[in-house]
Amino acid sequence: MRVLMFGWEFPPHIAGGLGTACKGIVEGLAHNGVQTLFVMPAASGDEDESCTKIINASDVAVENVSETVDEFLDKVKFIYVDSNIVPYVDPDEYFEAIEEMKKKKITETTIGFGQKFKFSGKYGANLLEEVSRYAQVGGTIAMQRKDDFDVIHAHDWLTYLAGIAAKELTGKPLVVHVHATSFDRGTDDMVDSRVYAIERRGMEAADKVVAVSELTRNIVINKYGINPDKVVAVHNAVDFSGRENIEVKRGVQDKIVTFLGRITFQKGPEYFIDAAAKVLKRTDHVRFVMAGSGDMMNRAIRQVAKLGISDRFHFTGFLRGADVQKMFALSDVYIMPSVSEPFGISPLEAMRSNVPSIISFQSGAAEILKYAFKVNFWDVDAMADDIYALIKYPALADFAAKQGFDEVNALKWDHAAAKLKDIYYSLVK
Repeated sequence: MRVLMFGWEFPPHIAGGLGTACKGIVEGLAHNGVQTLFVMPAASGDEDESCTKIINASDVAVENVSETVDEFLDKVKFIYVDSNIVPYVDPDEYFEAIEEMKKKKITETTIGFGQKFKFSGKYGANLLEEVSRYAQVGGTIAMQRKDDFDVIHAHDWLTYLAGIAAKELTGKPLVVHVHATSFDRGTDDMVDSRVYAIERRGMEAADKVVAVSELTRNIVINKYGINPDKVVAVHNAVDFSGRENIEVKRGVQDKIVTFLGRITFQKGPEYFIDAAAKVLKRTDHVRFVMAGSGDMMNRAIRQVAKLGISDRFHFTGFLRGADVQKMFALSDVYIMPSVSEPFGISPLEAMRSNVPSIISFQSGAAEILKYAFKVNFWDVDAMADDIYALIKYPALADFAAKQGFDEVNALKWDHAAAKLKDIYYSLVK
């Protein structure tokens, strides 16, 4: 079995969880005897190709686009992206993106015959332009490699147009993988109609839709009107290979409770802060850390100051790689109070680091984690009670850490990839 896979990022250069998940999937597929060609907009050349062949879309000139794809892309005229669909930028980049958006109102989406487009591969102000151009290049790659794959697999809305173009031009079956939806990035009245339209078009065009949880599967069915028969949930996993326990020196004796993720509406940072304030009314021997960046960071800082807990609350900014592992090593409790989380890999990583974890019921991970503490994201009293119990009762924390460690070690990408392999074979006649 051979798969042409469209992604947006791939380790070691990642901005969120999508690239990490893609790496885990291709490695798991390789262990299950499935070959992948992984296309990304802007490869750096240092990606790990031991389990997949990386194709850099920036190196590919458009040779031909069929009439059907032309008609499709003609409908896709995008204005520059605005704040609620720039998912992974820090505050400085956010304001730069807004200024750029004001200067340029609309952009052409077409590429001429034989022309290359230099993709940034980022999540910046011209994101939608890159998405549409990626579709045209993706179509060319599919035609060039038509004999090299049996199935097309597209990850998240950024690559759905490329997946559709590849299907139209080759006739090969298409699987779209839903790692998040517009409804996870904001409330119903904040959904960007342009992104929603791409998501829905991708799901409708797909022969199979893979959701990262039952929670996401229900959103796909109920919010996008997709036939339940073609939507299947395949839970994520975590790659722990090559990771060793990190020893760090702590500068304080206090317990440390950590929030690690984007500081955005979806992740529920305000509920974490409110719970922290309640815990600090009961004990002084604890510090809270918010590791990450996002459009709600300034608001979070103001909230901490207003509650008068600034001396016990720390902001680290965005962390990546080894710094993430060091943060887990420093932590006594990890918390993911997400308002809407399609899956959520970070608590699995925390539990693998022997850190007891608290997660919201509104996360896909809650469907499979038995030994994580679970609360509703809005229930800050319950959240505070769980935090207090884990920092005050060592036996409880030790039990949760040991059971959680054993639990997440059983969640392998190989198992998730085996389910994907079965899906591929079901589509190949």
